Amino acid sequence: MAETENQEKKARRPRKDRDESHAERVDEFTERVVHVNRVSKTVKGGKRFAFAALVVVGDQKGRIGYAHAKAKEVPDAIKKAAELARRNIMRIPLREGRTLHHDVIGHFGAGCVTLRTAPAGTGIIAGGPMRAIFEAMGIQDVVAKCTGSSNPHNMVRATFAALTSEFSPRIIAAKRGKKVGDIVSRRDGAVANAE
Repeated sequence: MAETENQEKKARRPRKDRDESHAERVDEFTERVVHVNRVSKTVKGGKRFAFAALVVVGDQKGRIGYAHAKAKEVPDAIKKAAELARRNIMRIPLREGRTLHHDVIGHFGAGCVTLRTAPAGTGIIAGGPMRAIFEAMGIQDVVAKCTGSSNPHNMVRATFAALTSEFSPRIIAAKRGKKVGDIVSRRDGAVANAE
């Protein structure tokens, strides 16, 4: 009788390896806090203050997501935003795992960002929110410029709009019904002709 009770308790108890694998999945993403803002709501008795956090989450291998959340305290707002960002992860194709495949422009509201590929050793030449996105994503060489609105929310959304319009040679080749070698050789040939 005692043996069956022990077996039932073991069956109900959560397995350690499940918890550890969940912890590993959570740890593979790096969080970058882009902006924290104090917001207030006017109510009958006065004002209620809260904090709004804009967080970017990435695995430094081309997967990236962002989210915005509010809470009464800053750590809670950051935690909520990070959880939401993990649910909205997208994969962006990278060239050689370090830069973008081609130059791209993104718009959101009054914000406009221009992202350009860069040779190895250039580093991340970008400011504020865009730098946080590129670091979380794992891009090592990129040149970026923001024009128009410098509001962090608009900059992040404009950057994501640009990144979602990024295509790899494999995707383009599949759309055109050609081989990847044809597309890449043209790109490299165009660079050689320009020099």
